[in-house]
Amino acid sequence: MLKNVSEQDVMKNLADAGSDDDLIEKFMAYYRQGDRKMELSLLEKHRSCILDNLHKAQKEIDCLDYLVYQIRKRGDV
Repeated sequence: MLKNVSEQDVMKNLADAGSDDDLIEKFMAYYRQGDRKMELSLLEKHRSCILDNLHKAQKEIDCLDYLVYQIRKRGDV
C-alpha cells in the first residue's frame, strides 16, 4: 500500500487519469494483494494507451494545421 494515501485517493487518481471502472477494479485487487508487479503492468499499459491517443491527436492537429497553412498561403483570407 502507498503510505499516507487512502484507497479512495488511489481510485480517484486512477479515475482522473482516465481509467475505466474495470481497470480501477483490477488495479485495486492487485493493490489490496500487494502485487506491485501487476499494479505497474496495468499502469504502464494504460499510460501507453493514453500516449498512443495523444500521438494520434497530434497527427490530426498537424493535418489541420497543414490545411490552415495552405489556405492562408493562397492569400484569400
